[in-house]
Amino acid sequence: MIDRSYVGLLATLACLVVLAFIASLAVGPSGISLGELRNALQDGSGNDAVSLILWELRLPRALLGGLIGASLALAGACLQGYLRNPLAEPGIIGISSASALGAVIAIYTGLAMRYPIALPLLAIGGSVLAVLALQILAHAGNALTLILAGVAMSSLCGALTSLALSMSPNPFASLEIVFWLLGSITDRSMTHVWLISPFVIGGWILLAMTARPLDALSLGTETAASLGVDMNRLRVLVTLGAACCVGAATAVSGVIGFVGLVVPHLLRPLVGYQPSRLLPASALGGAALLLGADVLVRLVATQNELRLGVVTALVGVPFFFYLVIRSRPAYGA
Repeated sequence: MIDRSYVGLLATLACLVVLAFIASLAVGPSGISLGELRNALQDGSGNDAVSLILWELRLPRALLGGLIGASLALAGACLQGYLRNPLAEPGIIGISSASALGAVIAIYTGLAMRYPIALPLLAIGGSVLAVLALQILAHAGNALTLILAGVAMSSLCGALTSLALSMSPNPFASLEIVFWLLGSITDRSMTHVWLISPFVIGGWILLAMTARPLDALSLGTETAASLGVDMNRLRVLVTLGAACCVGAATAVSGVIGFVGLVVPHLLRPLVGYQPSRLLPASALGGAALLLGADVLVRLVATQNELRLGVVTALVGVPFFFYLVIRSRPAYGA
């Protein structure tokens, strides 16, 4: 039987994604009317400046915003379901920092310049190691244990990143790395889109395969095992899927946090707290949120464009504090 409310929610979120995508193409320092936008998309007509701005600057940025937002929110929803922890999120528990460290190593050693594929590969490798380490450190712990393990992971990766920056012989390269770490999709090209697309799509497929097992896992580990869920296979799917999504996203945008925390929490009550329904809704919600945030940074009048990671942190940190305060009685139990 079709759940009309759930279908309506997905349709609403899809409409928000489309509207945010169109806004991302139209909004910027050089205004583009809807007529010019339509003509340029249909057949490349219009003046050369409009076509250049659209195809070389705004279209790649809009595509990356949708891909990265969907990936981060989907990874966050999947990690929360697998770890059965409402505070699990790639940025909070250190996965994004580990991924960023891998990318910084690729930039610092020059591998990214010689072999462009090395950047996403090392970023994904950092994510995989972080997820595996967190599973070991917080295997039998509660939410507080996971957060503490994530803080330790983030601190270690941050220290190693700072070490790489301090040892860099080129101050200009160091400055570029610092700005990159703040999180942004400005000045990205279609090359970046094609570079991360295979990893992102692969990660989506792996995480989509966890939908039904996560439903069973929400009833408890023993119940899930009795229902035929292979816990080792589920762990591999979650680990590799989240690593591909977060690593690929971080490789081109830097660290953009809290998307994977805010979106699943806002949508979870609307899908009946069912993980398999939350995953597609989170992907659409994450895409809409990040595209909207990217439009916002272009509307705010500042000398230098705000970094996308800064905006998501300003929204996500208060939300995280709210969740910690709401969960405080559980820590004292």
